[in-house]
Amino acid sequence: MTILEQSEIPTDDAVFRDLESEVRSYSRNWPTVFDSASGSWLRDESGRDYLDFFAGAGALNYGHNNPVLKTALLEYLSRDGITHGLDMSTVAKRRFLETFQQVVLAPRGLDYKVQFPGPTGTNAVEAALKLARKVTGRESIINFTNAFHGMTLGSLSVTGNSMKRAGAGVPLVHSTPMPFDNYFDGEMPDFHWFERVLDDQGSGLNRPAAVIVETVQGEGGVNVARAEWLRALADLCSSRDILLIVDDVQMGCGRTGPFFSFEIAGITPDIVTLSKSIGGYGMPMALTLFKPELDVWSPGEHNGTFRGNNPAFVTATAALEHFWTDDTLQRSTLRKGKRIQEIFANLADSFDGVSTRGRGMVQGLVFDEPGHAVKVCGLAYDEGLLAETSGPSDEVVKLLPPLTITDAELDHGLSILAEATAKTCA
Repeated sequence: MTILEQSEIPTDDAVFRDLESEVRSYSRNWPTVFDSASGSWLRDESGRDYLDFFAGAGALNYGHNNPVLKTALLEYLSRDGITHGLDMSTVAKRRFLETFQQVVLAPRGLDYKVQFPGPTGTNAVEAALKLARKVTGRESIINFTNAFHGMTLGSLSVTGNSMKRAGAGVPLVHSTPMPFDNYFDGEMPDFHWFERVLDDQGSGLNRPAAVIVETVQGEGGVNVARAEWLRALADLCSSRDILLIVDDVQMGCGRTGPFFSFEIAGITPDIVTLSKSIGGYGMPMALTLFKPELDVWSPGEHNGTFRGNNPAFVTATAALEHFWTDDTLQRSTLRKGKRIQEIFANLADSFDGVSTRGRGMVQGLVFDEPGHAVKVCGLAYDEGLLAETSGPSDEVVKLLPPLTITDAELDHGLSILAEATAKTCA
């Protein structure tokens, strides 16, 4: 390999354009070079601060460089704790499993086995789909309109977004989409079509292995499933021997208030996927949880080189111990979510073609004119606020602030969004 002369080494932002793939996206919307971050703020290399209403797409529920988690991580690294462990037994993994059982599962009466499938959300989803098919001996999976479950082929097959599906380059098969809650704006009874095709011998629908659902569709446009809809879905699956998979990759770990987003419905899914904020510090980590009777894997049947990210076990344990041994964070999240709802409702009342929806601290400001959401986010960036769009036409300004954001920071960001909305809709 030829060593570059010093003068040939790129020294400015052109390196991103010249060397990095065209697939990059967030850097196009936020055209600066970030250098450091703390709490709810990022700072670029010029010293400008940006308030973060994005939180790593939900991977930073506890903020950037949370001091409690950072201390635990630095102490672990300083004593040469195991970093890479595949699925070997380690002290860090044992502490995480014990804490997860004591703090999360046992208080909620949940009896789940824990699988470490690989470090990302799509790894967790792939494991869930494979396991459902292995347990039932069936191939088909039911997914929902506007769903997003990941970018690998299995996850894409149960994703609704046509642009992302097209990137697969091959047919995405063995899945059937059904309408998500309120897809028909209340004009069709819930599950009318789903129940009919399941029970009709002439429908051509093979009995599925599983149904996979998000309780709140974040990438799909902050579409919120009602508790009664989720209960009806769980009952439908149970009565027809279909496994229910809840994808809690983005909405779990307290984003909607409770630790699991499905708690509001009082249901117990057969399989649950977690990632993003389960690691606490923004480091890759994912879990696939399932009822013990579904644990039919053979050793090594589903694996991955980086499924044992021990530093993430350490920060995950610290996050559970610090934030989830009481209901303080949950109550704070619900209170702050209500504050966002109030501001967004006022904006919806003030401007035609604007509405709002959400749960907890995932909230969406919806525009009938899709270009308005993009413009609002652009104006917000100019004023030092990071927020992204979602929905099939990018028609929703989606907020995912850190759950630990202060009231003053939240109000500051909301005032920027209110001003940007007023300018856009004037």
